[in-house]
Amino acid sequence: MCQYHNPIVLQRADPWVVRHNGTYYFTGSHPSYDRIILRQASRINDLQTAQENTIWWKHDAGPMSRYIWAPELHRINDAWYIYFAAAEEDFGSTELPTHRMYVLENTDTDPMSDHWVEKGRILTPMDSFSLDATTTEIGGDQYLIWAQKDPSIPGNSNLNIARMENPWTLASKPVLLSKPEYDWECVDFMVNEGPAILRHQGMVYLTYSASGTGVPYAVGMLVAREDADLLDARSWSKSTEPVFKTDEANHQYGPGHNSFTVSEDGSRDLMIYHARNYTHIEGDPLFDPNRHARVGVVTWTDDGPDFGIPLPDDRWTPLSTTILPPDGSH
Repeated sequence: MCQYHNPIVLQRADPWVVRHNGTYYFTGSHPSYDRIILRQASRINDLQTAQENTIWWKHDAGPMSRYIWAPELHRINDAWYIYFAAAEEDFGSTELPTHRMYVLENTDTDPMSDHWVEKGRILTPMDSFSLDATTTEIGGDQYLIWAQKDPSIPGNSNLNIARMENPWTLASKPVLLSKPEYDWECVDFMVNEGPAILRHQGMVYLTYSASGTGVPYAVGMLVAREDADLLDARSWSKSTEPVFKTDEANHQYGPGHNSFTVSEDGSRDLMIYHARNYTHIEGDPLFDPNRHARVGVVTWTDDGPDFGIPLPDDRWTPLSTTILPPDGSH
């Protein structure tokens, strides 16, 4: 049974890992927020030194020209898709960044190829700050879950779900699933974002991240039955407490924006997430590059998944805010 070493990738926040045909593919937010990257390896422990390919760059101007955030890689109907958020305006020019959600498509077998095509923006009924789109197929229906600002609800973003017509088009009216309401979701900022889906024994577990991106950042969870009407908010129950949070003893702070994959032998569910190993941050935490990607093993109980605590690092990590080369060398 493989022993994992953390961090798995340096300076890549919002990590997304998918396993396909025995290969792990990794993407995440580059600290320069100007590109979308992919790397691949047969073992999670090898992702840190895997060659990194830049498969898309931000535009020089316009809606996809700033702050490329939180790409996710998905395999849908024998094609690859990357969901990401991008902005047009700089910070400070508006109350919230001008992020909207976009999709890339690649019909090649290998997502590392350079045959990525822009499919455009995911249009939602509200034209507002939106980000962190994720997708899943349940019961023959493809769903999109994402974070978006509703001007009628206090805070920065809430979680919504809708059925999809195709990988870049909604087919149903969005349904509000969760908004920041508990104290732990409202530290520094009122935020629900970064949804990810984990399925087990007929249940759907939807994790998300809340509060500001520094030390207070933590993971919450909603639960529904797979055979329930997932577009009915009453089908979902929400945890009142975080299910994964800062652990000072292990020097792991602000864990969150996770994804899920499986171990090399397929026997264990894994949680991929980012966290820092220090608390002193100069300026806006979004511009501190040292949110490293990490891995933890999910334990299953009668009550559902137990994510444990973020484990201490056993690999070298940078002490400065210098952006490292793409292979994490130093």
